[in-house]
Amino acid sequence: MELARTLLAVVDEGTFDAAAAVLHVTPSAVSQRIKALEQRTGRVLLTRSKPVRVTESGEVVVRFARQLVRLEHDTWSELGMTDDGEPVRLPIAVNSDSLSTWFLPALTRVPLRICFELHREDQDHTVALLREGRVMAAVTSSPEPVAGCSVRRLGSLRYVPVASPAFVARWLPAGTPLRQSLPDAPVVVFDRNDDLQDEFVRSLTGGRGAGRWRHHLPALDAFLEAVVAGMGWGMLGIQAAEPLERSGALVNLAPGRPIDSPLYWQQWKLDSPALAAVAEAVAATAAEQLA
Repeated sequence: MELARTLLAVVDEGTFDAAAAVLHVTPSAVSQRIKALEQRTGRVLLTRSKPVRVTESGEVVVRFARQLVRLEHDTWSELGMTDDGEPVRLPIAVNSDSLSTWFLPALTRVPLRICFELHREDQDHTVALLREGRVMAAVTSSPEPVAGCSVRRLGSLRYVPVASPAFVARWLPAGTPLRQSLPDAPVVVFDRNDDLQDEFVRSLTGGRGAGRWRHHLPALDAFLEAVVAGMGWGMLGIQAAEPLERSGALVNLAPGRPIDSPLYWQQWKLDSPALAAVAEAVAATAAEQLA
């Protein structure tokens, strides 16, 4: 268990020095433990960069180590043998739109004492954190389970294409089909993994994506402010877009043509009461709030 905990500390903290501070040992002791684990497995588990990177073999061992630590804690809890007062810690990957709308209310429904460590990532890429062993569960767009994980459908986030009235007047002239004007108009995207805007334009044009004039704003508040300010058009979740449409701050560019992004809950196949409680709370809230 000592080696497993040391590996997780290095992965979670990012450096040997930071892991040593958390474990209350010297960096040399951390290094020796990682070397011992690598010798035992016969594999290089970490790339010694800053922050450290987990190798493909390391991903397997990290997943095992995190499961082992979780099972140990749950076992002692069921036997009434834990008196350290430490709450359960659950790392979860979730996309920004879910995090800003329905996901946090789901966590408030969990009855157990749990410390949540949320990793924000695009829904198309949260499974990578599962695969690396950095998280125990994820909200993802992938219906294909990661090895060792179960999957259940949650529902869909509905997105609509919007822009400010001034932007529409300048870039999307009346009388010009949207499929002709929109591909060349400035667009706001969350980051380089955000494909929603391109997906919508492809649905209009039959192949061509959004144009090259792109603003990358990887913060939901900044993304929203940029669209309202007229920097570009963008795809907004309907929960955020509808109030702004009613106020006149934004215009729906294509009423009746939303994009539904399906979401799934993937988690390790682990007999953990804490993980099961979170899964049920997430599924119940998603059933109420997602399309």
